[in-house]
Amino acid sequence: TKALEEHNLPYSCLFTNGGAIDISSIPEWGVYINRMSPSSHTRGHQNGVQYMKEYLSVLESYNLPVINGSQSFSFELSKVRQHAALEAFGIRTPKTIAVVGTDGLIEAAKKISPPFITKHNQGGKGLGVQLFHSHEAFEKHIREFGFVSSPDNINLIQQYIKPAQPFITRVEIVNGVFQYAIQSSTKGGFELCPADVCTVEDAFCPAGESIDEEKFQLRTDITKDHPLVQEYINFCQEYRIDVAGIEFIEDQDGNLFTYDINCTTNYNSNVESKHGFSGMHSIAQLAKRKLGSAHGIHLKAL
Repeated sequence: TKALEEHNLPYSCLFTNGGAIDISSIPEWGVYINRMSPSSHTRGHQNGVQYMKEYLSVLESYNLPVINGSQSFSFELSKVRQHAALEAFGIRTPKTIAVVGTDGLIEAAKKISPPFITKHNQGGKGLGVQLFHSHEAFEKHIREFGFVSSPDNINLIQQYIKPAQPFITRVEIVNGVFQYAIQSSTKGGFELCPADVCTVEDAFCPAGESIDEEKFQLRTDITKDHPLVQEYINFCQEYRIDVAGIEFIEDQDGNLFTYDINCTTNYNSNVESKHGFSGMHSIAQLAKRKLGSAHGIHLKAL
């Protein structure tokens, strides 16, 4: 909203946490910006996720312009769809098996050599990610503690990629244009959302350790000309993804594995202010162009 105000764009915010959708009523004209997070269930807003999934289809049925519409949102809510689309596009991903429910997790894990990780199909911030070094350890964990299932009850067993360096990389793209790449330290665990609000609970140094580097830093060696960045841009265009933060990891042999697409991406204010970037500024510019071409009245931020 701050970026929209800086561009003098009239807007209104729609709090979409469940409720009624009047399908027979034509939605108000405007450009709609989808900002629903797939991790909203961790804040008690799973109904909002379900509401948004259906509401986007209503908006698009009337040909209303939407930034990150139903196609993007389907990726946001399903790592199964992400990995299938990436693999079909020729972008390498870690070996992954999806399990509906939790009863088949132990048997599915046997198909992947340890170490491996578990994760939720609908996630965000790395929530639900656990690392196991053996099948025996995983089975013991399941027997003793059970397994907290994904909100959609689809869970993943995934090959663990040991990074050459202790960080992952996230490439930010808006409207087919590379913004920048950010590296996120993995020293503190798997919750790697770069937004300020997501890092509050992790804003401490482990006892007995001194970490003198910031958790999130700009990767100046990753530019728009990097082959993988070009693949990401082409992928976004193919699947009509307006805004994306796509994450990859490099193993010790130099292989790059893409493992997550964030379509309602957040940005780290410290990195952006330090280097003069603004992802939200780019999204606001995109909204302004769509507003002008669609002759809309004003913006709707969802």
